[in-house]
Amino acid sequence: MRKREHSASESFFWPTVWAVALHVLIFGMLFVSFAMTPELPEARPIVQATLYQLKSKSQATTQTNQKLAGEAKKSAARQTEVEQMETKKLEQEAIKAAEQKKEETAQKAEAAKKADEAKKSDAAAKAEAASAAAAKAEAAKAEAAEKAAEAKKSELADIAKKKAEQEEAKKEAAEDAKKKAAEDAKKKAAEDAKKKAEDDAKKATAAEDAKKKAAEDAKKKAAADAAKKKAQDAARKAAEDKKAQALADLLSDKPERQQALADEQGDEVAGNFDDLIRSRAAEGWARPPSARKNMTVVLQINMLPDGTVTNVSVSRSSGDGPFDSSAVAAVKNIGRLTEMQGLKPADFNPYRSFKMTFTPEDLAL
Repeated sequence: MRKREHSASESFFWPTVWAVALHVLIFGMLFVSFAMTPELPEARPIVQATLYQLKSKSQATTQTNQKLAGEAKKSAARQTEVEQMETKKLEQEAIKAAEQKKEETAQKAEAAKKADEAKKSDAAAKAEAASAAAAKAEAAKAEAAEKAAEAKKSELADIAKKKAEQEEAKKEAAEDAKKKAAEDAKKKAAEDAKKKAEDDAKKATAAEDAKKKAAEDAKKKAAADAAKKKAQDAARKAAEDKKAQALADLLSDKPERQQALADEQGDEVAGNFDDLIRSRAAEGWARPPSARKNMTVVLQINMLPDGTVTNVSVSRSSGDGPFDSSAVAAVKNIGRLTEMQGLKPADFNPYRSFKMTFTPEDLAL
């Protein structure tokens, strides 16, 4: 609204300025026209001759004088008439010039007025056109704003609709996921229960099998231990019997025969004690997971005459530390070999400090 008032005030400003300028121009032209009006000639003085009749003059003179006075009077009258006519003519010309000037001034004023009115009309038309254009622009702007608002409203409505649809789809997806999760959980629970039952059955079967195997292993071990003990006892008895026989042969036979029997007995006793040491080490051996066939470790063993093992060390490693350590521990676990008691110093001397080779097959005996 302020913009329209400002445009209207501007539209009336210039017409007003033009009107004032036109009036100033008219007054200036009037002043110049009056200043340029030609000056009228000064009126000639009217000579009035008065003849005085002198008593002393003659009648002829009087008549002549009268005639001259009459002619002078006529001449003066004619002159006066001419002058009056010229004056009147000049006055008429001046009046006519003034009227013409006035008419021209009036025409100019009328033209200026018409021009002013035309300018005012043109300015008013322009102002009205500008006002109409401004109103039209405002209307177009309002219409555009209204359309933009409608478009924005429609856009917001679409966004809200899409958001609602997305929320609904999300909710449906969540519901589906929840149902699927419940079904999956139910299926998993059933599968877990079935698997647990199968595992329990397998465990029960495995436990039963393990129990049976343990019983069989214990039975086999007991039988093996009994057989081993029986074999050891038989070997010990055979060794003792052979030793006694050899001793008897040594005591009853010739010196050469006694020496041969003693050497043979010593070798046999040494071989028997080597087997005995390996057998006792195998009894206390814990097989490491890294033990493999063809592994070989050489141990340095120190013993006392009563058969006590005092020290065991690795002389040549197998390349596998756990196997070497298990062999050392197995020999140390022997503790003391009571079978070595009573040996002659000559027969025991090789066992004070000796080397023995062990393999997993030997230790597994």
